[in-house]
Amino acid sequence: MTAVSGRWRLGLLLALSTAIMWGVLPIALTGVMVTLDPMTTTFFRLSLAAVVLTPILLVRKRLPNLPKLRSPRLFLQLLAAGLLLSANYGLYISGLERTSPEASQVMIQLAPMLLLLAGIFLFKESFSPAQWIGFFAFASGLALFFNHHLSDIFVSLNDYGIGLLMLCLAALCWTGYAVLQKILLQEFSSEETMLAIYWLGTLVFLPFCDFSTIGQLSGLQWGLLAFCGLNTLIAYGAFAEALVHIEASRVSATIALTPLLTVSIVQFVPIAGITAEPLQFLSIVGAIMVVCGSMTTAIAKKR
Repeated sequence: MTAVSGRWRLGLLLALSTAIMWGVLPIALTGVMVTLDPMTTTFFRLSLAAVVLTPILLVRKRLPNLPKLRSPRLFLQLLAAGLLLSANYGLYISGLERTSPEASQVMIQLAPMLLLLAGIFLFKESFSPAQWIGFFAFASGLALFFNHHLSDIFVSLNDYGIGLLMLCLAALCWTGYAVLQKILLQEFSSEETMLAIYWLGTLVFLPFCDFSTIGQLSGLQWGLLAFCGLNTLIAYGAFAEALVHIEASRVSATIALTPLLTVSIVQFVPIAGITAEPLQFLSIVGAIMVVCGSMTTAIAKKR
């Protein structure tokens, strides 16, 4: 394993930058969806990321190694990873449209937790007792945060409940993508796979786009749309660079703060077009437990 540089202040700043970028993303997406539908918004998000990343990798001579894709196994794995991540993007933004930025950001924390569980069953990894405590704190926190919406799923399935289920499916799709990405990294760099996946996602969402409302976007919304497209590239770059300076567990623990950032911004900063989720005391406790559970699971040592 490559040793970290030890520049913990820089590493912490980069990890916090990633958390902030991901924390404001659902807010920006909600602002764009006042005018654009979710599928068109996602198309622009993926296509902009692809258009920006392609010349960067071209200059650095790090474009995908196309001859490797002649292998049916690698081609199908990359295709499956791209379709799963595209499904994650589509389900996430559709769930966001039906719920709220706070709810979507808390629920999507299922994704890294499911990946940790997948590591136990697929890669024969293990959890320490402290990590299991963190996991159960996380699960309990989810139940508390959504305590006043449980009937929306289990009693009378309404639009909000459907949104929560979409977010759960989005987390599951991301987990499948991440497992395949871990396998693909044995043959491709992360930049190669992401470029291929961005272009694939662009093609996937193109048939579902409605470009008739593009002319109605305000200058602010164009800026938000550009931010959404660049968000993944910038946040990922900061995340990768943070790993150079501090341990992965500390980076993960810092990024686990993302839901609290989203909740705090929406609850305390008035934003036109966004209605804050009515949070009860138990919901606030639940959000804190989700974050603490995620941090504990990330930091606690494995057996």
